[in-house]
Amino acid sequence: MLNLFALTCEEVAGEMSRRYGKGMYHAAALYREIFKKGSTSFAKTIEFSRSPSLAVQLAGDLRLPSCRIIATQEEEGVLKFASALADDRTIESVIIPARGRTTLCVSSQVGCRMGCRFCATGEMGYVRNLTVEEIVWQVHAARFKLNRRVDNIVFMGMGEPLDNLANVTGAVRVIGDQRGFDMAPSHITVSTAGHADGIRDLAALNIRKLRLAVSLNASNDELRTRLMPINQRYPLSRIKQELLAFPVEKGGVIFIEYVLLEGINDSREDAIGLARYLTGLPVRVNVIAFNPSGSNIYTAPGEENVRRFCGWLAGEKLFVRLRRSRGQAIMAACGQLGSAALGGEEKL
Repeated sequence: MLNLFALTCEEVAGEMSRRYGKGMYHAAALYREIFKKGSTSFAKTIEFSRSPSLAVQLAGDLRLPSCRIIATQEEEGVLKFASALADDRTIESVIIPARGRTTLCVSSQVGCRMGCRFCATGEMGYVRNLTVEEIVWQVHAARFKLNRRVDNIVFMGMGEPLDNLANVTGAVRVIGDQRGFDMAPSHITVSTAGHADGIRDLAALNIRKLRLAVSLNASNDELRTRLMPINQRYPLSRIKQELLAFPVEKGGVIFIEYVLLEGINDSREDAIGLARYLTGLPVRVNVIAFNPSGSNIYTAPGEENVRRFCGWLAGEKLFVRLRRSRGQAIMAACGQLGSAALGGEEKL
């Protein structure tokens, strides 16, 4: 079988040469139809109309993802969709429109093994990694099944992307192929809960202009371990070591995500500690008020507290941005994706 959703156009051309004695001419036509037009009717293209026997043979060999959208829910333009995979496991993805761009938040795993205390996906536990084609399919579904013009990708859905590094970077290569989706790495952000080995391995791949986001949420090991168990394996000192070595393009930044929890990590001392920890790193801090979900025991801070915390960070000379959560009512905001959220969706 020819697993198209897991291959770049160059790799498809290589497979077509090996299997059928054909090359880039037909590979580019196939890739264009699937990834630029969202069509599987490639046999009618000029390239394949001249080789009808090849079209028939290819149609029999072509493997497309056995995924389907099973539910959608929308709030003020934010669209969450749940997808059933070939083994009937379910993932969620979110389309977020904004001025000048539309972002797709993709999942990289079914569940997550990181166990972050403020995250609904963490409550699920780890089930399995998504394959390259299952990740790429989310982009294809958003563009061609839901008709949304996605031009920005964030790996901030279900799962820890760097816990599934090979499949995530494989998907980045397919999504970035100019003959297909043509989404440059500068429009793709890989987020991590602080998987230091994964940060190191991602850096070694040297995917130019690919953006990195790190969910930090505390500036001392005691609190961070309480909030994010991964800190026991990768303490803050190790994370900073890898961030200092991470290749950042001239003028580029590493995004630091900080989920604000009332009375937990929102004091002036927390802000000063965060600023000290980030010294020497080219960063932009995104502050996100906690989004309640599931059986979570934490509380979202009030608007005044959030603004005050951002002001403290700005006073420490950090570039800080308050990220307003959208899609809370449909459990589509940061930290809310997971099986508990599926019950209220519109089934298809």
